[in-house]
Amino acid sequence: MAQSGDSPSTPLPTPEILIVGLGNPGEQYSATRHNVGFWIVDCLAERAGVIWREEPELEALVACVELHGRTCLLAKPLTYMNRSGATALAVCERWPSLDPTTDLLVLYDDMDLPTGRIRLRPKGGNGGHNGIGDIIEALATKAISRLRFGVGHPGADGPPVIDWVLSPFAEEEAGVLRAAVDRAADAVGGVVEGGIVSAMGQFNAQS
Repeated sequence: MAQSGDSPSTPLPTPEILIVGLGNPGEQYSATRHNVGFWIVDCLAERAGVIWREEPELEALVACVELHGRTCLLAKPLTYMNRSGATALAVCERWPSLDPTTDLLVLYDDMDLPTGRIRLRPKGGNGGHNGIGDIIEALATKAISRLRFGVGHPGADGPPVIDWVLSPFAEEEAGVLRAAVDRAADAVGGVVEGGIVSAMGQFNAQS
């Protein structure tokens, strides 16, 4: 696995913010709609010039970045989507100073939004998404800030939703994706800088 920092044995700094991008590990899933959470944290890591480090105890790939003067831990769970809560819980247990209701932001795909549309919310249910649902259950709170990234809906005449989210985007959607991922990464920075409510006012109105 790719590593971040000087050495895999170098202790990670204590994070002030945990940013979890949801997806499934493995090359076969990397281009699918279900993995846009991974894409957004990859964008943040690329901007910061860091690469990923595997942390087996966290069941995740992680990277530390500084956003607006705050130490942020980016995480990509290696548990597969339905067990994403294991990583979020393990990070919060390693660093008890992290409060999931104020210091956690989860990024994931949403079929109820058009492709590339983003929506920030400070809390809510799972909306039928097993990844955020598992995190809510693991941390025993719905007060988890989240960024939902639209991946479109197959419609009544389309493929089953599980096939839809595990399929790549169509070629005609590709043109909006890069800009949308960049905007989502900007929105993450907005949350870190000014809080979820301020970022909602700025970025929900843009898309």
